[in-house]
Amino acid sequence: QVQVVESGGGLVQPGGSLRLSCAASISMFRIYVMGWYRQAPGKQRELVATITSGGSTNYADSVKGRFTISRDNAKKVGYLQMNSLKPEDTAVYYCNVGGVNLGAWGQGTQVTVSS
Repeated sequence: QVQVVESGGGLVQPGGSLRLSCAASISMFRIYVMGWYRQAPGKQRELVATITSGGSTNYADSVKGRFTISRDNAKKVGYLQMNSLKPEDTAVYYCNVGGVNLGAWGQGTQVTVSS
């Protein structure tokens, strides 16, 4: 059974940093696109960043220059390094492996940015 598990969320002050991790029990992890998405209360889920099997990355304008997506195919783990966090980054962050339509989703991890 395919599993995707996020970790690393928490409460952080504005300007702080967090690193989210995404562990995937997918045998061919290395061939799939991986992405991070987030959903704030009362809002739709939105793209944060994606990384292809070849390492090409794409970011939402709101996080460019602050967040960095990466992956370790040998460990089957993806990461989202979040710096200079803002209150508007507060959301549940979800990892997706394999695309939004047919891929696997994790259960989400809460990130709260507040003083």
